[in-house]
Amino acid sequence: MKKLKFPTAHTVLLIIAALVTLFTFIIPSGKYERLSYNSDKKEFIHTKKDTTITYPAHQKILDSLGIKTSIDKFTNKKIKKPLGIPNTYYSIPKKEGTTLQKTKEGIIAFIQSPLKGIEKAIDVILFVLIIGGFIGVVHKTGAFDAGIQQLAKTLKGKETILIIAITSLIALGGTTFGLAEETIAFYPILVPVFLAAGYDAMVALAAIYIGSSIGTMCSTINPFSSIIASNSAGIDWTTGLNSRLFLLIIGTAFCLWYIIRYAEKVRKDPSKSIIYAQKEAIEKMFLISSNQAYEFTNRIKIILIIFVTCFAVMIKGVYSWDWWFLEMTTVFFVGAILIGIIARLKEVTLVESFVKGANDLLSVALIIGLARGVTVLMDEGLISDTLLYYSSNTVEGMPKGIFVNVMMFLYGGLSFFVPSSSGLAVLSMPIMAPLADVVDIGREHVVNAYQCGMGLMAFITPTGLILASLTMVNVTYDKWLRFVMPLLIGLTILTMIMLTTLVYL
Repeated sequence: MKKLKFPTAHTVLLIIAALVTLFTFIIPSGKYERLSYNSDKKEFIHTKKDTTITYPAHQKILDSLGIKTSIDKFTNKKIKKPLGIPNTYYSIPKKEGTTLQKTKEGIIAFIQSPLKGIEKAIDVILFVLIIGGFIGVVHKTGAFDAGIQQLAKTLKGKETILIIAITSLIALGGTTFGLAEETIAFYPILVPVFLAAGYDAMVALAAIYIGSSIGTMCSTINPFSSIIASNSAGIDWTTGLNSRLFLLIIGTAFCLWYIIRYAEKVRKDPSKSIIYAQKEAIEKMFLISSNQAYEFTNRIKIILIIFVTCFAVMIKGVYSWDWWFLEMTTVFFVGAILIGIIARLKEVTLVESFVKGANDLLSVALIIGLARGVTVLMDEGLISDTLLYYSSNTVEGMPKGIFVNVMMFLYGGLSFFVPSSSGLAVLSMPIMAPLADVVDIGREHVVNAYQCGMGLMAFITPTGLILASLTMVNVTYDKWLRFVMPLLIGLTILTMIMLTTLVYL
């Protein structure tokens, strides 16, 4: 009898899409009214159930709608997405018709969801494919292999420093500017480095993905999370900054302890690896032959400098110049051509290596599209606002310690249906944040609960980045769950203790 294998990431997402399609028939449809700002006409646009009303942009309009935030947040473009308006939830009857017609609509929506997801995520998909091409060109020059050999010699006896440095730097990127999707580019670079240091691919995956997750979970000045959530909650983003910094330090230290503990066990005895059965296949995919020596020439050094510079420019652009995927993709596209020229690759060789590299990441790109397709189903099914409505009713009037923890778990659940941090913030904060006033705590604690709930869920939620990241290192979802669940349970308990302590200080 053949041993059953865990399904691929693509199949997992299709199963989730089918379940979400079923949920849209079970969960009542509903929506909150929205308020957006037109900067050209300097007016508010109030989207109701059956009509749209415009108002002059005045603070009194926000006050009358129960949105307790300053109009400056809109005029300064700190809030760009439509806000959910408190106490405006209305139910939407399911479409009229026979069960067959409803079933037919659901089946069509399910089939089309991956295609719509690819359409919605085309900027991220293009970024991933160009990154693949860029990596392919660098591999062809031999610079990458030479650099890894050189780095492996340098790190001899100092392997733990690699884990601490990579995890901490990526966590720093996560907490400051929301480094998340961009980490997809790091796997082809860093996995060989970790393998050469004697670790398994799970350690590389953990350092990159957990670093990003704990950083975004404990965002301090992340504009896509802490700042937009604070603005939407009607408080200054610096309120609660110290508590978020405290959560970041404690959370990162706990994650580092967990990763290093596993990594050292694997380095001393490779058979202890959760993915030991894949050891040869993964090393063949990522590692160069140990018998082949690469000369570290000046040309190789120049190519590696350009290689690293491309990532530095990407990070600087996102952090300081308001770049997004088009600009980031352009950097790596230009970088690939420049490296090809410096390496004196023939035109046909340059093109072939670029296409081959892009093809290597095609599976990852499709996973991103499939995951976005699940979000499309949720939006079209009109169930996200319903879940938010019932969640807000659940926590109203609870004791403060219980309130903040239940809020964290509710946000974890909501993030499955609304995986966008900024999207969930602007939708939920005007509705959830005032509940803090009722239980007599600062609204910054709701922001903390939102970030922690989303962050903890990000460790395992298939609608996030984890399946794309796993595909990059050829690790299945069940192996990841086996590795990360003890950490997630410990981190959840630690977070609950810290959140409870903070509301009573």
